[in-house]
Amino acid sequence: MISVYIDLAIGLVLAFLLLSLMVSGINEAFVRLFGIRSKFLWAYLRDTMDGGPREGASWIPAKVADVFAKLPFSKDDPRPRHEPEPAPSVVEPVPVDPAAVLAAEAPAPPVDMTGRLYGRLQEIDRPAGARTSISDIPPERFSGAVMELVSAEEGGVEGLLTKLEAIGSPLAGHLRGVWEGAQRDMGKFRKGTEAWFDGEMQRLSTLYRRYVKWVVFALGLVLTLLFSMDALEYGKTLLRDNAYRAGVAAIASGGQDGLGALRDKCAVEGAVEPYSCVTESFSSPALVKIFDHAIVSVTIPPDGSEDPSFNWNGAVWWERLITPGHWPGYLISVVALLFGASFWWDVLRRMTGIRGGRP
Repeated sequence: MISVYIDLAIGLVLAFLLLSLMVSGINEAFVRLFGIRSKFLWAYLRDTMDGGPREGASWIPAKVADVFAKLPFSKDDPRPRHEPEPAPSVVEPVPVDPAAVLAAEAPAPPVDMTGRLYGRLQEIDRPAGARTSISDIPPERFSGAVMELVSAEEGGVEGLLTKLEAIGSPLAGHLRGVWEGAQRDMGKFRKGTEAWFDGEMQRLSTLYRRYVKWVVFALGLVLTLLFSMDALEYGKTLLRDNAYRAGVAAIASGGQDGLGALRDKCAVEGAVEPYSCVTESFSSPALVKIFDHAIVSVTIPPDGSEDPSFNWNGAVWWERLITPGHWPGYLISVVALLFGASFWWDVLRRMTGIRGGRP
């Protein structure tokens, strides 16, 4: 009996892992298609260096709904235009007369500080469309770009800070604090700028992961309903069908032969091949059977002599969807997917003794 329940647990973990991998693969494909990571970074930089697109607004999504609608599809793309040329060899000073602006003799001219920063970072960009693809800036590279901007000003750091304050850039306050904390020492100022930017990137990553959790929840809910994945029903099937339970447990315990696609193709974050991850994970008839009640089911002959067949189960799928008896099982599946593929891979690896990196 102990072996039966161990196999049952392995089968459930494997089902949650496969569904989590599909969520991860679809999410990664969506992120790459719309450049979400890059947009998120440059939305923060726009807010920090130039302020929001309008008074009281922010480039970074303020609501969960904006993560699904505003950030991917908005016409106001925060990313600078991609420039294939290297950074200009001569850094021009910020074109503003702070004395005239602060004396209210002239309005502050519009200065694209984000674009000026990008001009110092063009070397780490790569061609990927009309907009920049930079989605990560090392702190030392950011501080180096700031120091290049400083070098263009006649007054050095004080000259740059005065101009930033004149144009109302939020960056002025941050750099002013770093400059005073460094006791006006250039070496300490550069290190302080690195430390400040590194802390900001960590905070931004935390915010990004918080939004991703909502995306994963939405994808998990949709896939659970599309595949009609009732975790309670699937557990009962494993208990009743000895041959199927043994087959699923054998695949999960088969090491590289049984889970090669999971080990080699399925990265949880930053997947290299998200489409291969999803398709190659279902190379076994036993794994396909996990999602037998999907709106479109797939049948793979065990001997591989025939091509897979696809069957439309719309009527049966809808009947299951509106049956309250299946809702607890759906809820368990959705909650399980919130733990993520890395969690279920680690559980499966510990239960089966599989060695190697996570998917």
